[in-house]
Amino acid sequence: MNEKDRMIEKQLEVIRTLTRNNMRSLASDLFGAPKKADVSNIDRELDKIEKELEEKGAVKPLKVEDKVEKKEETIEPPEKIEDLLKELHTYIGLESIKKEVESLVNMVKIHALRKEHGLPTVDMSLHMVFSGNPGTGKTMIARLMARIYKSLGILSKGQLVEVDRSGLVAGYVGQTATKTQAAVEKALGGVLFIDEAYALTYKKEGNDFGQEAVDTLLKMMEDNRDNLVVIVAGYDGLMDEFIHSNPGLESRFNRYLHFDDYTTEEMLSIFDMRVKSGGYTLNENARDEVKAFIEKENYDPVSFGNARGVRNLFEQVLVQQANRLAGETEITKETLMEITEEDIKNAASVCHDKPERNDAAKEIQDLLSAMRAQKQEAEANDTV
Repeated sequence: MNEKDRMIEKQLEVIRTLTRNNMRSLASDLFGAPKKADVSNIDRELDKIEKELEEKGAVKPLKVEDKVEKKEETIEPPEKIEDLLKELHTYIGLESIKKEVESLVNMVKIHALRKEHGLPTVDMSLHMVFSGNPGTGKTMIARLMARIYKSLGILSKGQLVEVDRSGLVAGYVGQTATKTQAAVEKALGGVLFIDEAYALTYKKEGNDFGQEAVDTLLKMMEDNRDNLVVIVAGYDGLMDEFIHSNPGLESRFNRYLHFDDYTTEEMLSIFDMRVKSGGYTLNENARDEVKAFIEKENYDPVSFGNARGVRNLFEQVLVQQANRLAGETEITKETLMEITEEDIKNAASVCHDKPERNDAAKEIQDLLSAMRAQKQEAEANDTV
């Protein structure tokens, strides 16, 4: 059916509906409210007329498949694994992660070859635990892993769906399972990335439905094990407690990747990369100011945020550059590109003077102690 026929059919459908309604209204006005039999007679007569017109070729019958045009989801073809590994090695730092990812790719390749040759294979769990401080590249690597798994034929789509506790847990009985199920269904064919996953099993106060989310997640992981990978992420220590809090989690997550903090030189390289990709240049002393700021502020990588802290500094540098240029009468291409020592100092002052957080390391230790105490209490109750 071409577009012209489709338009004619839509017009005829409208005419049919109006005709039926008008005839029913007319019958109601003349004879009172029609009985069901009367309406059926009207419909039968109209159907008879339509059939005669179709037989004469005046109207083409509308097929079911023409009525609803399904918009098929377009799935991008998988990327070459060689290109993805090449991209992996362009990332700054992450040396241990790069080795782990390469080993995983090699293992998956050999596993597939053994299956092709009819050799026995051991079931592989591709679900992963990412541990490390904020800003160490966990989300970036999770996104890359989704693309790698698609390239290797493990996943059909290769998308990344990122959630945290609030994306899985609801505040009322029965809602958490539905919320978790919706998140998993959205991730089917790709990776479900759960950040700060330890928050699911840490009961802070009142009624908590985190365990319901975990139970629902485990069931759906089993039901969709051929087309879903789950990556859970969070701080060191806390993630260990999370995984060991449930036998189901222990059996499904046995692949751990630890993300080290970035060194000062690596964070300086990340800043240089942002400067270059943004079309900026650093004047003679500006880079030394950046290095001095990172060394001073990174005494606690948790609160500074590693690459995240570098990104925040860079964004504040651009604000300070804009403030400086706004007061100048003549602005050239060169001045638009240049970041000065003054810009770095002003940005560093703003970043340093932001409201201070509590000692992040102490906060994590307190949370870890509370989780362990809760676990011991639960084990004691089980033995009673």
